[in-house]
Amino acid sequence: MNIFRLSLRNMTSRPLSTTLSLVLLTLGVGMIALLLQVNRHIQQQMENNIRGIDMVVGAKGSPLQLILSAVYHIDAPTGNIALHEAEQLQNNRLVAYGIPLSYGDSYEGYRIVGTDHQYPELYAATLAEGQLWQAPFEVTVGATTANLLNLKIGDNFVGAHGLTEGGEVHDEHAYQVVGVFDYTNSVLDQLILTATESVWAAHHHEEEHEGEEHGHGEEEERHEHQEGEEHHEHEEEHKHEEGEEHHEHDGEHEHDEHEEEREITAMLVKFRSPMGIVQLPRRVNEDTNMQAAVPAYEISRLFSLMGVGVDTLSTIALVIMAVSGLSVFISLYNALKDRQYEMALMRTYGASRWQLVGLVLQEGLLLTLVGFLLGILVSRLGLWLISGLMEASYHYSFSGWGWLVEEWWLLVSALAIGLLASLLPAIRVFRINISKTLADA
Repeated sequence: MNIFRLSLRNMTSRPLSTTLSLVLLTLGVGMIALLLQVNRHIQQQMENNIRGIDMVVGAKGSPLQLILSAVYHIDAPTGNIALHEAEQLQNNRLVAYGIPLSYGDSYEGYRIVGTDHQYPELYAATLAEGQLWQAPFEVTVGATTANLLNLKIGDNFVGAHGLTEGGEVHDEHAYQVVGVFDYTNSVLDQLILTATESVWAAHHHEEEHEGEEHGHGEEEERHEHQEGEEHHEHEEEHKHEEGEEHHEHDGEHEHDEHEEEREITAMLVKFRSPMGIVQLPRRVNEDTNMQAAVPAYEISRLFSLMGVGVDTLSTIALVIMAVSGLSVFISLYNALKDRQYEMALMRTYGASRWQLVGLVLQEGLLLTLVGFLLGILVSRLGLWLISGLMEASYHYSFSGWGWLVEEWWLLVSALAIGLLASLLPAIRVFRINISKTLADA
């Protein structure tokens, strides 16, 4: 007697109850497995991107927004900070290094970030081809960005104002691709890196262009004072002859002022010792025009907020799994009532009590195993859809859909539910009264 084949036939003979049990099991297992996978991928991305970063400095505003914009590049920046203030902090004895970040432009929705060569070193990035940028308007492209935008060494493109598609295009300055990074499984894969001077030059030209437009509106007024200006010109020539050294000094002063006016968007800071985390964030927040945020603290707070939703969904999924176990029990119990005569006949033809018990238990376990496998399939489909949405909205994608240790425990839990649901029907089969059952039939 082939018990496995008999179990399959018994399951297919009750399509309605079997389908209901499978749907409930698939839903419960699928939800839990999907939550486990999404949680693992998000934690992995978060941890990969904050390594080597003890503090982020930026404009005052929301600390979490500062972390999301400067570390993960999935939010708008809180503003700009003065370069000289950031450099003063960088020179602090408690700071090991500071990595400047300047952004505000993008290409096809992918951010163009002005920084130095310490930034790719932070993520242990290696070059797939080409080299790192050396001059302004040379770029080295992240692996995902290069792949999706089909960017190769020697290609030229122009950036657009703003961090999303559809911004005003900077036609005056074209970027040239000089290198492509290998995959790092970090935010670097979704970025376009260039020199900080590139961002300054692009925005300085934009400011000059706005100044020219404003100047055209005052052309008539300047024309009215032209004669007076000619008179002043004569006086200026006389002054110029007397004070060339004074003008040279003024030129140097203007250059210094221009240097002081330079801004960056944020700076990623690494401390030399644990004392940095104790002293510097508070000092920056209280004594400067900048804001300091600690990534580890802000991400922990974010996960605690997300954890409420994850726990709620997990509880709902566990309830669904429990209901599915009840559904399996009811299905097996009702089937046993309808098949008592069949079971009694099997006993008369030589089947032992334990063979019948094994038949019932096998039906329950087989049902939960099929439900578990369908649930895992649904979870992977959901993960693929979420990954697509993340890619479209934030240029983040999930990589590596491997089996988790927690999913093995989920399998054990599913089989335990099937075993418990089959236990009472199996006991009833074991105690079946052959003569009474045949007589009642």
